[in-house]
Amino acid sequence: MEDERAIPSLWTRDFTIITVGTVISMFGNAIGGFAMSLMVLDISKSTLLYAVYLAMFTIPQLIMPLFSGAILDRYSRKRTIYTLDFISAGMHIAMAAILATGWFSFPVFALFCFAIGSIESIYMVAYDSFYPLLVTEGNYQKAYSIQSILDTVSMVMVPVSAFLYKGIGIAPLLAANGICFFAAAVMETRIRTDERYIEAQKATAIEGAGKARQMLADMKEGFRYLAGERGLLAVTLYFAVIFTTGGIENVITLPYFKNTFTNGEYIYMMVWGCAVVGRTIGGGIHYKTAIPSEKRYTLALALYIFNSLAEGFYLFFRIPVMMVMCFMVGIGGVTTYTIRISATQSYVPDEKKGRFNGAFNMMSMLGALLGEAIGGLASEVVGERTIIMAAMLIQAALAVIIIGGNKEAVSNIYNRKQ
Repeated sequence: MEDERAIPSLWTRDFTIITVGTVISMFGNAIGGFAMSLMVLDISKSTLLYAVYLAMFTIPQLIMPLFSGAILDRYSRKRTIYTLDFISAGMHIAMAAILATGWFSFPVFALFCFAIGSIESIYMVAYDSFYPLLVTEGNYQKAYSIQSILDTVSMVMVPVSAFLYKGIGIAPLLAANGICFFAAAVMETRIRTDERYIEAQKATAIEGAGKARQMLADMKEGFRYLAGERGLLAVTLYFAVIFTTGGIENVITLPYFKNTFTNGEYIYMMVWGCAVVGRTIGGGIHYKTAIPSEKRYTLALALYIFNSLAEGFYLFFRIPVMMVMCFMVGIGGVTTYTIRISATQSYVPDEKKGRFNGAFNMMSMLGALLGEAIGGLASEVVGERTIIMAAMLIQAALAVIIIGGNKEAVSNIYNRKQ
């Protein structure tokens, strides 16, 4: 058995700073993001326009990750992170000031969403590629269990967001979100980690090439790397499927609850709040107890199938059963997330993380956009529960085909010691 005393502490100065900064920005974003969703539904009263609103966040994420991934393997990811947070702070405060006047234009708001989506798409590639550099050896599962807990606990702010939105309106919530972004950015400037990959990448630069030519070359090399890694490719393709079905759910689920139940948004929060509880408990377990490396692949595949079936059929049951099923989905979801992200981020070399994460995010967001389009259009002619059931049955089948069909390659990544 590995001697745990030989594993360095996870809670270094830089890891603590990034964690605290993440908490601040996540909670602010949770408040502002859900409130914007409610505002769009209240004003438009249309699932199709709600899908358009979601798509404006998603469309930039089809292109931006490709370029940002290549760039961020040669330039400072830390500087990118705090600069984008400063920009987001200014944009949210400006939009809050506009909405406070009582003026609203859906096209203008859609452009704001497009700009925020562009920033977030670049930010996520930078963050996903920078975060592993702050994790000490042997602590990947523990670090990503913390990240999953924070991501999940931020969902607690969703009911708070709904309550505040009803009470004080959207403008103060967007202003609060801007202040959170500003505070996170200030903290992120204090990180000291040396980004050694920048120097390593200088040796691979094309002599005499301009920035555009170098970026294109790096993009092509990133896709060649992904294509040559069968296990990473299989994981990327399957998560594009998951994001497709997730896009369908995002468009359909909240409107379904609002249209089916009195005060449906609160029932929605209550049902999916159980998933939040499940994810929080599961994340805590993974922080304390490591999943045996030889069992990660088998466990992940089983949970991919189980979660797909549970999400496909939970809307056909009464609310208490929905809550139990969502709780189980929460535990299963945080487990597969921890296995997947800790394995892939420890496997991919530092100097290639930007390109891999860029390609992964692009494929994921392509799936999300496709799912949002399918969900929005299908909801006009087919029942919501039928759409979700069909999507999740396909997701379960593709887990068997893609992840199960590439067992050796995927298990070599999932089951490796980190």
